[in-house]
Amino acid sequence: MWRAGFNRTDKTVVCIACGDSVSRSEAREYDKEGNRWERHDKRFEHVCKPCFRGLCHQPRVGLEPMLVEIEADGLSQEEFLRRYVERVESPNAVDETDS
Repeated sequence: MWRAGFNRTDKTVVCIACGDSVSRSEAREYDKEGNRWERHDKRFEHVCKPCFRGLCHQPRVGLEPMLVEIEADGLSQEEFLRRYVERVESPNAVDETDS
């Protein structure tokens, strides 16, 4: 029996963290929804193994909607980070235990 995904057509992928092209076997799938096991109708991005090891692997429930909410076109990195810190330090910050 073949392993799931063994016969993929993509031999190389681009790491979304560093931009390097690496072989598919040297990368990890990244699912911004946080559920890489639910595969139906998804297209995964990839992170190379060195970048993957550097990632925080803490729960991220509610993170993606919060980031979308605070970002805006043309927003500087400094302003984005200021808004992010302000948001996560507020008493109404997303509770990681909520689902």
